[in-house]
Amino acid sequence: MNVQERYDDAMFDFSQGEFDSAKAKLKGILAEDPVQFDAQLSLGMACYRKGDFSAAIAEGHKAERLKPQEQLVHTNLSLFYMKAGYKAKAEHHGLQARIASWKEDKSLPGAKPAGDPELEMAKLQPPPIKPPEKFPDMPWKKKTPAAGGHGNAA
Repeated sequence: MNVQERYDDAMFDFSQGEFDSAKAKLKGILAEDPVQFDAQLSLGMACYRKGDFSAAIAEGHKAERLKPQEQLVHTNLSLFYMKAGYKAKAEHHGLQARIASWKEDKSLPGAKPAGDPELEMAKLQPPPIKPPEKFPDMPWKKKTPAAGGHGNAA
């Protein structure tokens, strides 16, 4: 089996509540490929499900070293610390998870980054504005009598 098939097999065990088997399979994957992020993240969760919070925290920090800005890493660490009774550390990782969610790339997988000039819409140039040749009369303005004209004398 390739790594993905072995990972899927471990996750099947996890989904069936067979956490010891899942942990053993995930550790086997990590022994061959120590930077397999999904296996590392899942190993932490398997330890958590077994109630081994200190091991879950240790495995969670290993995942953090692989992807320090990953939202799920910090979400898991927050949960692990909370269950272990470390409220301040749980709050810290909860905040890190929120910050990571703000920073994450919201584009679709495989899409070019948002600032790609090839994908920019053409900017329409507004048509030139031509002022009117004669302004219309403005009946609301008072007309002033011409100098020396027929105005009211006081």
